[in-house]
Parts: sequence; C-alpha cells; structure tokens
Amino acid sequence: MDRICWMLVLVFCSPSSIVWAQDSTGGTISVSGEAVVKVVPDRIVLLLGIETWDLDIQVAKVKNEDILGRTLNAVLDRGVARTDTQTDHLSIEPRYDSDYRKENLIGYFVRNTLSVTLSDPSEVEALLTDVLRAGITHIHGVHFETTAFKEHRETARRLALEAAREKATQMANVLGKRVGEPRTISEGPAYRNWFYVGGGWGFGRSQGMSQNVVQNAGGSGPEGMESLSLGKISIRGSVSVTFTLE
Repeated sequence: MDRICWMLVLVFCSPSSIVWAQDSTGGTISVSGEAVVKVVPDRIVLLLGIETWDLDIQVAKVKNEDILGRTLNAVLDRGVARTDTQTDHLSIEPRYDSDYRKENLIGYFVRNTLSVTLSDPSEVEALLTDVLRAGITHIHGVHFETTAFKEHRETARRLALEAAREKATQMANVLGKRVGEPRTISEGPAYRNWFYVGGGWGFGRSQGMSQNVVQNAGGSGPEGMESLSLGKISIRGSVSVTFTLE
C-alpha cells in the first residue's frame, strides 16, 4: 500500500460540468468527478533503434546485425530474459542526393528496432548506458508501466464516482434538496501520460498505448543517463453522473 499514492480530485462548480434541471420528479443534477491513482511502476519497456548505412547493401546489413548482436549480449548480461526482448521493425531504404530524380546514391540505410522489457526499474540507467556503448543509435522511448493497471483503473473509477456523489450532495444541501438515485452515468476518456526520450524514425511500440508518467531526462550520451529519474504513473478516472433531486 505504501507504494501507491491516491489523490482524489474534485471538480467544483464548473458551468460546463454541472447542470440542474427541474422536471416532474423534482429535478435532476448533473455533476462530474475525477480521481487520480499514482502508482510506482513495476515494468519498463525500452525502445531501442539501430541505424546503419553503406553503399554496399550487404555491408550495411552486416553492420546492423553486429550492433544488434552486441546489444542483445549486453541486455542478457544484465539478467534480462531472452523472451523479454523482441525486434519490432526492420527496414532497408536506398537514399539519394535527390529523392525526386533518384540520382547519386548516398547509400543503403538499414533500420532495426529492439524492445526490451525490464521488471526492475533500478536497472534502467545502467542498461541504457550498456546498450549505447554497444552501438545503439536511437532511444525511441522509455515506457513506465504497471502490471496491475486494470486494478488501479477500477480504483480510480470508483473514487471518481464517490467524488461525483459527494459534490452533488454538497450542492443539493445548499439548495435544500436531497440527492436521490443516479439516472445516467458516463465515463470520460482515460488519461495516460507518456515519457519520450531521444528521437528517431517513429517505428516501434505505440506511444498512445503506454501508461507512462512524465519524467525529466537530459544528457546526450551514456554519461548523461544519471538524470533519468523514476516517478509514478498517473492513472485517472473521470465520470459524469446525473442524480435525481428529492
């Protein structure tokens, strides 16, 4: 429980989220509620990119394979299981001085993407240092996740519903009314923060599906990775509820 920080967010008196309507039943009141559950991540997915090139396509491919092999060895040396590594994308592209005329070949560019899943967040910095030294050319992303996401999302949803009822009750009391049964319930969009490091060509795991918390990162190489700090994942729940007034 000490690894989880709950923060309940109540949205008060917003014209866009509160509606009081009078009808034959005595009226209704529509309110919204939001809650945030903050969780320490227990799984991290690294998206690593390798880009090599040469005028000889076979040489470009061999260079890429060599870096991939060294990277996998570095990952396995850190105790990561082979099943927790996966190549996500491979592409080979000829590049020219003029893309329009396809003249003066610069070389063949080979790109490969490797995903690595860690269960120990404390290993992130050391592993990033190792893979950069092995020849990785791009760090596409560092995704902090929780294996209990569904459980925490349900908790956030429940807290959001409690927040909505509490707000409706307070407002009804001011109006001399009492909150009755809910008539309609709708859930808002799920908000998930994500953390992106470095740059690249946009291949690999979808950022929109990550569960990441916003972090701070800096540095331009292996020695700069100490600035990567572990935070908490923010899992949000938001609802809109219409109650009868009695």
